[in-house]
Amino acid sequence: MLKQYENDVSSIESIIDALYDVISGEKGEKRDWHRERNLFHPSGRLIVVKKEEDGHLETKLMSSDEFIEYAKPFLDGEGFYEYEIFKKIEEFGHVAHVWSTYGSKRSRDDAEPYTRGVNSIQLLNDQKRWWVMNVYWNRETDEFPIPEKYLSNDDM
Repeated sequence: MLKQYENDVSSIESIIDALYDVISGEKGEKRDWHRERNLFHPSGRLIVVKKEEDGHLETKLMSSDEFIEYAKPFLDGEGFYEYEIFKKIEEFGHVAHVWSTYGSKRSRDDAEPYTRGVNSIQLLNDQKRWWVMNVYWNRETDEFPIPEKYLSNDDM
């Protein structure tokens, strides 16, 4: 673990906050990819599922390094802020699952997100720190609007 990032992995809340923070920034602002890598277990994965225009369901499974390669041109070249709207944490033993609803903006100052979605995040505590094992996400669409239970604590 890199010493400068030890607070990122000290709790469930801190690792989720860091996960959002590390990919966010204004256009031209470089992201800290060492920090991104530090969040993920060496076996950790990022998985996106989306429906293509032809109706085909596309799933892309990536390691942290593959995600950086995939996302870096966009994130380094565009303004992008992802923030948490809602979170539900379930924990047992060394394992935690987090439902985390997100909004995405092109600038921190944008009033509304241009897209939203839900992350399913699996975490591992190895008795020294928290690790991201999987981040599996799906954007909100007309076909799949985000259910109220992932937007508010009222149903919990």
